[in-house]
Amino acid sequence: SLVVHEFAHAWMAKMFGDNTSEWSGRLTLNPVVHMDPLGTVVFPMISIIFGGIFFGWARPVPIDTRQFRSYRSGLFWVSFAGPLSNLILGFLSAIVFVAFVKFVPQSSSIYGFFNAFLQSLIIWNFSLAIFNLLPIPPLDGSNMVLSFLNYNAAQKFMAIQQFSFFLILFLAFSGAFRILAYPIYFLREVSLAIASMFFGFA
Repeated sequence: SLVVHEFAHAWMAKMFGDNTSEWSGRLTLNPVVHMDPLGTVVFPMISIIFGGIFFGWARPVPIDTRQFRSYRSGLFWVSFAGPLSNLILGFLSAIVFVAFVKFVPQSSSIYGFFNAFLQSLIIWNFSLAIFNLLPIPPLDGSNMVLSFLNYNAAQKFMAIQQFSFFLILFLAFSGAFRILAYPIYFLREVSLAIASMFFGFA
């Protein structure tokens, strides 16, 4: 999910005329090149060992907004591409999950594992999408907001970026992010309902 998220940023940037990610070898689905030692290894391991909220990230792809054919449109769509890719993956995961439940018998040895795996895949993709849409620099949502601001407003808005990492950690470990569960589970239910209709479930 993280790899597809970063690939989507790189691909959309290329569509708007910026080849920086491609030249850097990041326009790829190879997970190794998108790994961040701290965000992809250390923080997830801490979460697994000590419990609590699962937190992590991939290495952001390099983007040069000066190369965009249209700055505002490019900034918006390149930023939105990551969360959008996770929304799409979430819906695709729901379709695969419903198909799995319909066609694979519960007595199968693989049923329990893949049932849990696919349900987790749905939740994690929608979680990544909703989280990254938050308007907190440097999350994707902040750049989407930035695309609508004039220069002075943008400078004031980006001034909070120096505190963003600590703000995100505070919100994560204080439990404030629990409110995000509402849109995440809403998307899960909607995607499962649509997938069920597709396969003819009542």
